[in-house]
Amino acid sequence: MTDTRPAVLIAEDEAPLRRVLERALEREGYRVLGAGSAETAYDVLGSETVAAVLLDIQLPTMSGLALYLAIVHRWPTLTGRIAIMTGDAEAAEVQAWLARNPCAVLRKPFHLREIFDWLRGVTRVRPRERANG
Repeated sequence: MTDTRPAVLIAEDEAPLRRVLERALEREGYRVLGAGSAETAYDVLGSETVAAVLLDIQLPTMSGLALYLAIVHRWPTLTGRIAIMTGDAEAAEVQAWLARNPCAVLRKPFHLREIFDWLRGVTRVRPRERANG
């Protein structure tokens, strides 16, 4: 049987936080895919259709900001469906990047309700527009 739940990719290198998010989103009815690195996240997107991406800025080998650009270049339908997660949203370089690349920002520490609300907004679309596939 095909899983029809909206899929969400979580790209977060802090495993405990990623697991908390995975469990919380699964309880909310999402199919969750986790990635601990930018490379893994990019590979997952190449093989899985997702409705939204939660993307940490500080990933080990590539910044989440660079990954964001790579994702929207290859899968432009994900534009507007990616939220960056950061504890440093006010940093000058982050603000400059956001000025050029407007997207949702989830400031750490965040409340799960913020994520749930954002996801409800971006996954309420027609099925053909919902994914990177």
